[in-house]
Amino acid sequence: MPPGPRVRAAVPADASQILSLFSALWPDEEPHAHAQHIRGLLSGKPRTTLPLTLFVAEVDAELVGFAEVGLRSHANGCDGVRPVGFLEGWFVSKRFRRQGIGAQLVRAAEKWCRARGCREIASDTWADHRLSIAAHRALGYEVDGRYVNFRKSL
Repeated sequence: MPPGPRVRAAVPADASQILSLFSALWPDEEPHAHAQHIRGLLSGKPRTTLPLTLFVAEVDAELVGFAEVGLRSHANGCDGVRPVGFLEGWFVSKRFRRQGIGAQLVRAAEKWCRARGCREIASDTWADHRLSIAAHRALGYEVDGRYVNFRKSL
């Protein structure tokens, strides 16, 4: 029987495999933008003022998933008095889904947030992404509401 998945903090040697996972979750983003973001994360210098980190799930030296988690000053539905953990991205390769790997990644993210004084963690997904919504709910996350986000270039 092969060893189970191991969830750990990402290291610089993981960069190329993380790039593949990021590209699978966020295919509309340019690979060079993902690579730049990953370099910042793995060097401990992300392009954010609040802490941000990355956990990976490894099976037989292959990275099969990740959870990117950080702190935010606020998140919809959360107490605005203190920083809140935020699950920025969470992904498990298709052939490794439904094996508890996603749950392990989220538990690592939640532990990281608790260690930084957070009492809440938030996340988001696309409104039509049923699999993600079901996965979040299975881990105890509640839908806070449905939002339409706007932006305007100035």
